[in-house]
Amino acid sequence: MTLMFPDATGRLQPYHLTGEPVVAEPLGANPVRTVFSAAHVVADPFTDRDPSGPAAVDWDATMEFRRHLAGLGLGIAEAMDTAQRGMGLDWPGALELITRTRAELPDALVFNGCGTDQLDPVDARGLDDVRRAYLEQAEAIQAVGGRIILMASRALARVATKPEEYRSVYRDVLTACDEPVILHWLGEMFDPALAGYWGSESFDEALETVIAIIGENAAKVDGIKISLLDKDKEIALRRRLPPGVKMYTGDDFNYPELIAGDEVGFSHALLGIFDPLAPAAAKALGQLGAGDVAGFRATLDPTVPLARRIFRTPTQHYKTGVVFLAWLNGFQDHFIMLGGAQAQRPLPDFVDIFKLADENGLLRDPDLASDRMARLLALYGV
Repeated sequence: MTLMFPDATGRLQPYHLTGEPVVAEPLGANPVRTVFSAAHVVADPFTDRDPSGPAAVDWDATMEFRRHLAGLGLGIAEAMDTAQRGMGLDWPGALELITRTRAELPDALVFNGCGTDQLDPVDARGLDDVRRAYLEQAEAIQAVGGRIILMASRALARVATKPEEYRSVYRDVLTACDEPVILHWLGEMFDPALAGYWGSESFDEALETVIAIIGENAAKVDGIKISLLDKDKEIALRRRLPPGVKMYTGDDFNYPELIAGDEVGFSHALLGIFDPLAPAAAKALGQLGAGDVAGFRATLDPTVPLARRIFRTPTQHYKTGVVFLAWLNGFQDHFIMLGGAQAQRPLPDFVDIFKLADENGLLRDPDLASDRMARLLALYGV
């Protein structure tokens, strides 16, 4: 099977598909690591809504993809940034998504993003405004039986200037949570509005604040996800967590070695890249559970160049690559995203993502993927 791809000069060069699709191997009960895929949403391509307005979601296709993830035994991190939370999906849309997933998959492992995105950061006048916004979402999520991922808040980043202010807000919100939550440390490479989160531009100072928050509220913390794309920072935090508090890697650049772990410990996973990598992730975790560390690394290590391409700077546009692969793989009939986000990456990204997905066996139907890639190329005049 051959496609003609433009090179850096625009000249067409033949590309021959070589990959063998990964055979999905669902995880069994009690997997060796707790693994969440942060799942994307499927837009309604026929809506007449303005892209800047409320999201128009194709609920059937969105739920079908969640059934795919759950069928592989993966947990679902719902209504997170992979679902374009705060970047196309607003709080009412997120709550509907959370409610539908809870009803559709009542027995699946699902945690849900709880933030403050109903509060425009420019309207936040103080910490109490942020508290109210967090508590409103926490109450709504818990009312439908949902577990919580406590997301970083743009509004809190705007009004809080001291570590003590972060500790105060998190203490009050965690007190209101019925079950232990996952904290989320999202770096500014994913969301520039979160620069200086935890009250400092210094990682070492921010680390001390996070450790203090967890230590003061350990009974209310299941774990923490860190998304800084820096394995050394993750390991530094991981080694200081209290017993029983999990580290969830959000490092889409270094996930194989962080999940495999070292002589001191390991990370669980809550990753956007495990949306398109779901079959490989399930296979690899099964290998790790069977004690086959070499097989685990052989399955996941070759996927890292694909992840790095999808998550290249500007990192916040990684969702485009995730949805592109969902379209190639037949999980949706179109490559349209909330807010028109399909236009946020250039053609060379799509070409490289296609090639790397093929090399890793992540095109589950190569004929379908090739046909759709050819149609995309035609839009660019190829």
